[in-house]
Amino acid sequence: MHSIVTCVRDFHDEQLLLLAAVVCSVGIYASSAIAAHAARSEGVARRKWGIVSIVAAGCTAWATHMIALLAYRPGMAAGFEPILTAVSLFLVIGGIGTGVGLSIGQRARAPRFVAGVILGSGVTALHYVGQASYRVTGHVTWDWGFIAPSVLLSLGLSGLALIMAGERDRSRRRFAGPLLFGSIVVLHLAGMTAVTIAYDPQVALPASAIAPEMIAPIIALVSFGLLSLAFFGLRSALNARAQLRRDSARLRELASLSLEGLAVCDGEVVTTANRSLEEMSGLTQAQLVGCNVKRLLPGLVLGDLPEHEEREVELVDAAGGHVPVRVVRKDISLGHKRQTVIAFRDQRERLQSEARLRTLAFTDTVTGLPNRARFGDLLTHHSATLRNGEGGFAVLMLDLDRFKFVNDTLGHGMGDDLLRKVAARLQAVVGETNIVARLGGDEFAILLLGSVGVASAESLAVALVEAIDRPFLLDGQLVHVGVSIGIAMAPLNGSQPEELLRNADFALYKVKGEGKGSFCLFEPALAERMQARIRLEADMRRALEVGEFEVHYQPLVDAETGVVTAAEALVRWRHPVHGLIPPIEFIPLAEETGLILHLGAWVLRTACTQASTWSSAIKVAVNLSPVQFRDDRLAETVAATLEATGLEAGRLELEITEGVMLDDEERTLSMLTKLKALGVSLAMDDFGTGYSSLSYLRRFPFSKIKIDRSFVRLLPEDTESAAIVRAIITMGACLGMTTTVEGVETAEQYAFVAEAQCSQVQGYHVSRPLPHLEFLSFLTGMKAAA
Repeated sequence: MHSIVTCVRDFHDEQLLLLAAVVCSVGIYASSAIAAHAARSEGVARRKWGIVSIVAAGCTAWATHMIALLAYRPGMAAGFEPILTAVSLFLVIGGIGTGVGLSIGQRARAPRFVAGVILGSGVTALHYVGQASYRVTGHVTWDWGFIAPSVLLSLGLSGLALIMAGERDRSRRRFAGPLLFGSIVVLHLAGMTAVTIAYDPQVALPASAIAPEMIAPIIALVSFGLLSLAFFGLRSALNARAQLRRDSARLRELASLSLEGLAVCDGEVVTTANRSLEEMSGLTQAQLVGCNVKRLLPGLVLGDLPEHEEREVELVDAAGGHVPVRVVRKDISLGHKRQTVIAFRDQRERLQSEARLRTLAFTDTVTGLPNRARFGDLLTHHSATLRNGEGGFAVLMLDLDRFKFVNDTLGHGMGDDLLRKVAARLQAVVGETNIVARLGGDEFAILLLGSVGVASAESLAVALVEAIDRPFLLDGQLVHVGVSIGIAMAPLNGSQPEELLRNADFALYKVKGEGKGSFCLFEPALAERMQARIRLEADMRRALEVGEFEVHYQPLVDAETGVVTAAEALVRWRHPVHGLIPPIEFIPLAEETGLILHLGAWVLRTACTQASTWSSAIKVAVNLSPVQFRDDRLAETVAATLEATGLEAGRLELEITEGVMLDDEERTLSMLTKLKALGVSLAMDDFGTGYSSLSYLRRFPFSKIKIDRSFVRLLPEDTESAAIVRAIITMGACLGMTTTVEGVETAEQYAFVAEAQCSQVQGYHVSRPLPHLEFLSFLTGMKAAA
């Protein structure tokens, strides 16, 4: 260090050294300013100004070195070899250009350091090639103890300078210029200290050497050029700052209209923000400006966020709370300066909406219970625990009895109120550790957890039935409903969710078929019966398509003359495998599945078509199912069938059971009136077996009463049956109605009902139901006998 100070004090013109430092500083500022101007430019202008900045940087290093050499006082004649002097300039320009070119676009520090070392190598080449061009009348020797450390230190400072130049933090970027200045100073002073010159009168200057007085104007010209560039760069920087202020003001005006939070950042420091971001963060404009992005978004590395790519992070507000936001960044030019705009989208409302949607998606809106989807998820979860060896559970399927009646008569509002009260009772019985869900309509499901056994599941089912059997108070009215329950035990009755639900449904179906208001535990036989039922339904659908159904006719004869006056159409199913299937096995299933509408329409059409070929004195009777009777289009269907088949309306007799009248008397009366208006006859079938009321006969337009076979079976021996049959026949005669006695199977029964003055007789004593061709033969035989 002492040697360097001595070299500077004793062998240098201090004023020229000061001039070299000034030129170096001005040149570094000029090249940096021009480089910044190039960065703000685009296209060809960007490349041109980039080249100018590189040349300016090279000329800065060259001029600094040359002025420092002019400041050196060797004590003898000296000059400059022109070719090496020019080569040194080109070397430094090439080294700086290569280093800068390699550093452009590099975010990582290691590549920027390497680029800085290459730049420093160009400066080093300038120095020592320039030293080699410095000729004296003597001999030059070098002290490598100064050269090697100074070169390494200079290269390190150059590498560090380019690292600082590429930092996002402006405070760090400010160190780039001083570090580069230091690398040049260290290189020159240490290099000049390493030189020892011995005068030798025998050594003369080369003839081509340029005297210091001759090269000084060239250096002065270069220095003036650097000064001019510095002024140009200063002006550009001032213009850029002014433009930046204008653009920032305009951006603030626009940003204040945005609902999204916006922050304009220089590197990672906020320079301006809009009002939305102030409200979102709880920070004032003054607090936001100058704030580091990491303070607002601690979980985000801004440099790692690609442009236009949204990312969900949390914004730390003024109170230290976390606000869920989505951020997206974009680099823009403001006042010829690249800055980063960050958009903050508040996600609180969206997340709340999504939470509400999830709640709606998995919650029944009427009762607040888990819905079918949520129950399915819970059942799937607990089914998976079975595979891990954990305890079993029970699935209970519940169906409210008489709910449809309450809903239809009291209104849907009262029906919803009833569902809420039912849900509350169910929840109270099963407790909080088990799961109650509403699957839809009047269907509920319960997941009974905690290693449940059969006894505890049945005990709970009893408690549930008793709880729902108690009356409900709805708007001042006491309403009674019941509940039917099917139970499936896991893993006893299955381990898969679909299997457990299906088996619980099988058990529930059995309860409903046996009278409702109770519970049933699943048994394998239930599944077998249900599978058989499913196969039967599938076969029935196929049978309707391929024509396996037949209409048989059972004659009705005049009790006094024995003449056939009508025939009842009875459907039969001739199965290709099981043969002739009786109606009792498929009619109830057809009614339950709705197939009875298609089957009934086919029977009506077939019966009318075939009856149209009989004697006009013979009527045809067709049974109507309660399901058909509930069809509002029934009257139109009958009218269309009569028109299509050509059968006279007076020859068609429609038989209706008593149960139809119980559903809705006003609707029943309206439908019967429409049918009667068509001209067809109406008969009350199976009279006396249900809720027979004399008011039905008085109010509804029936023309015939059919006495059920259950009263005929014990005739004529049973006196009570005989009295009932006589009373019904007498009542019908008084009301002007025809009476038909069904199920007459013996001559004694026939004689009794004939003696009681019954109108018609039907039964096996007359004939069994016959296929159409056999029925026609029967009619021919009756004519021949007459």
